[in-house]
Amino acid sequence: MMEENEEQLDVQLSALSLKKGINEGESFRLHMVTWNVATADPPDDVTSLLHLNSPKRPDLYVIGLQEVYSGPLRFMSDVVFDDPWSQLLMSILAPQNYVKVSSIRMQGLLLLFFSKVDHVPFIKDIQATYTRTGIMGYWGNKGGVSISLSFYGHMLCFLNCHLAAHMKYASERVDEFEYIMATQTFDCKKAPQIVDHRLVFWFGDLNFRIEDHGMHFVRSCINNQTYNLLWSKDQLTMMKKKEQVLQEFEEGPLDFQPTYKFDLNSDTYDSSGKKRKPAWTDRILWRLRPKVSLPDGQDENKSGLDAKMLKQLEEDEEYPLKIRQDLYTSNMQYSISDHKPVIGVFTLELRKMCKTPLVRLQAEGDWSADIDAMVVYSPLQPFPSSTWDWIGLYKVGFSSVSDYITYTWVKDDEVAFNEEVIQVYVSKEEIPVRGGECVLCYYSNTLQCIIGISEPFQVLESKVAVEEGVLPERINGLDKTVADEEFW
Repeated sequence: MMEENEEQLDVQLSALSLKKGINEGESFRLHMVTWNVATADPPDDVTSLLHLNSPKRPDLYVIGLQEVYSGPLRFMSDVVFDDPWSQLLMSILAPQNYVKVSSIRMQGLLLLFFSKVDHVPFIKDIQATYTRTGIMGYWGNKGGVSISLSFYGHMLCFLNCHLAAHMKYASERVDEFEYIMATQTFDCKKAPQIVDHRLVFWFGDLNFRIEDHGMHFVRSCINNQTYNLLWSKDQLTMMKKKEQVLQEFEEGPLDFQPTYKFDLNSDTYDSSGKKRKPAWTDRILWRLRPKVSLPDGQDENKSGLDAKMLKQLEEDEEYPLKIRQDLYTSNMQYSISDHKPVIGVFTLELRKMCKTPLVRLQAEGDWSADIDAMVVYSPLQPFPSSTWDWIGLYKVGFSSVSDYITYTWVKDDEVAFNEEVIQVYVSKEEIPVRGGECVLCYYSNTLQCIIGISEPFQVLESKVAVEEGVLPERINGLDKTVADEEFW
């Protein structure tokens, strides 16, 4: 019923946007998850966590986890290979045509950013960083990890935090947040600090508790679903009234039951001897960069503004960015942790600053492992090209930029050039003999991201391999060919 109402609202808002004209921009759906997983391995089924059965699919997924298991042996293997949570999420989202654009791990904190493949060439300036705050800052058991990026020219930042625990440390939690906000920096002129981004999401196990009310009253409100009676004593709500840095952040109503603390494998709040009071420890907030306001008496030509403020004002006027929260709830289905996951679904309405990719590329002619193949590409806009740029061959449904079948260097294999079209070879030895549906991606080493993706095309099965009985060791396109027993 909730999803039907959401759909009706989206249809009405879309129609209204069309009437208002193109300046209102385009809408993009963002699905966010925060979950303290308490060192547990991922569940087998995350369908309801990601709303995979929803008729309206997100454009972006952002998933922030806390307390991912980081014991010495597991953590060392995770340095070399993706952790089990990343592996699971990529394996589920890749076939749905979502690509892992960026991720960052700091001990138990993990942040993942996925995008529909269509948007990938328009996601640039990707950077990730972290700040330790736990145990004097020397060990990453508490702190924040963030991903900063440009989405169609709009700077976005996603900050996943795990702050200090326990009821009495509310002020310390705010201090930790302020420290993270002040010290995290990015090598980006448009947004060198978190506050410079057009839109910031702050989420995670923020660990704020419910003060004053006794256990009986809190549980009675939960049982009766009168959550509003608890809001005034929620520490984050209380701290927002006196802390300027928090007042700039918005949050939807806490109209769901507190997500901490549960007995494992149950929906029962803490029944141990400690009997911890339930709390909304797990939160998702956002901050739109405040609009530049002209001082009283300011003349129309805005001559009193400095260059940075003037640029922000022009950007706000020419390329507006709006946000609407469509859903904010907990998911009670999962019980592997003493926390329940929290889900936030948003609609971002923005006017694109860039509408064409930096590079257009396509496969030329038939492709198979029987003959060297040709890639044709052309720059559509100026960009800082490099001899370290490369074009990768990917199967449709690839999981990340590193999930390529093969690649070719752009300059090294150049065979022809004119003002518009460039051609490079891909060796037949590198093309999968079994074939399959593939795409080509141009990766810019300077920009550190994919800046062009071809339309899907079919790589044909090798006729020579079939005739000679040569079979692939694996048929997913990452194969080394081996001969079967009959051939030998």
